[in-house]
Amino acid sequence: MTLSVAAQEDTIKVGVLHSLSGTMAISETTLKDTMLMLIDQQNEKGGVMGKQLEAVVVDPASDWPLFAEKARELLTVHEVDVIFGNWTSVSRKSVLPVIEELNGLLFYPVQYEGEESSKNVFYTGAAPNQQAIPATDYFLEELGVEKFALLGTDYVYPRTTNKILEQYLKDNGIPAEDIFVNYTPFGHSDWSKIVSDVVALGADGKKVGVISTINGDANIGFYKELAAAGISADDIPVVAFSVGEEELSGLDTTNLVGHLAAWNYFQSADSEANEEFIAAWKARMGEDRVTNDPMEAHYIGFNMWVNAVEAAGTTDVDAVREAMYGQEFPNLTGGTAIMLPNHHLAKPVLIGEIQDDGQFDIISQTEEVPGDAWTDFLPESAVLKADWQELGCGMYNTQTNTCVQLQSNY
Repeated sequence: MTLSVAAQEDTIKVGVLHSLSGTMAISETTLKDTMLMLIDQQNEKGGVMGKQLEAVVVDPASDWPLFAEKARELLTVHEVDVIFGNWTSVSRKSVLPVIEELNGLLFYPVQYEGEESSKNVFYTGAAPNQQAIPATDYFLEELGVEKFALLGTDYVYPRTTNKILEQYLKDNGIPAEDIFVNYTPFGHSDWSKIVSDVVALGADGKKVGVISTINGDANIGFYKELAAAGISADDIPVVAFSVGEEELSGLDTTNLVGHLAAWNYFQSADSEANEEFIAAWKARMGEDRVTNDPMEAHYIGFNMWVNAVEAAGTTDVDAVREAMYGQEFPNLTGGTAIMLPNHHLAKPVLIGEIQDDGQFDIISQTEEVPGDAWTDFLPESAVLKADWQELGCGMYNTQTNTCVQLQSNY
């Protein structure tokens, strides 16, 4: 087996593909900083296979087609051995054809809609069954929510997640007329009509809850409008899938107290590993900087990649992929993350309640839940499974026993 060009040189190059400008910079800049910290820490330990790691940072600027160009640049010009990057699903789907064509390797650290499994991507964020479904169960079972407002940014992740959730709610006896779905553009700022529509849902006295797949800086205007309308978490609770500590750090959280978020990690998790991670982050970035879920996903993915490279004895993508299956690494909440043959992790599901200091009080936590690439709640997906280790297929039809080619609907 021949080593890649980068592996034969003095350093091993690690691509960092995160928006440092534009609407998603509020979330993604921190992930770039996280990768630089992890790379420096690894170099202090002696690097990988005795070689130092070199970060190659690019800025795709919240421009989805530019993500594809920058991924190609990382693989062909800089000849990186691995890429850690992306936040939005539309940016990931932009990158996908490039890394599959060039046989690159992408670690994707953000919760997403599922319905995908590429041999060139390891999905270290949550699939819907590790975030969206448990959060919906919490609304139904713990809070007694009877009517649902599904509010999302207008792109693939919210649309597909809400398609799954609509079906799941109907399966659980919620009538279609009690489900309100609305999409807004990236950066949307005028939330008055949408909030009034949500309030109107509860005119009949039924309990209303908001499931939010709003992404980026649009969240600032949304929560401000809720507060301006005098709506508390007791009135209409919101559970968000894209609001974590980083997003809250720029907000006055006074009016957000009691609203919820569902992730696989919160900074407030009580574990020795988390204490060490937070201390290292604050020492590097400053006391006011917070940690969040996608940072933990990069922490897990990066360390698994390091161990897989060491096990394979090479940075060759095919060899590293084989060495990734079954990789285990301690997560920051006290359990162990495991890489599955479908390129997803087993992760715990946490629900946190926003506190006035911008942190989360963890009010619910599960054991590790295996990530499901294909949802059980859409009939066309329920028959599909992903298994790259034994079946060599990301979209295997269990009824026909055939591997079908992934066709994007977007």
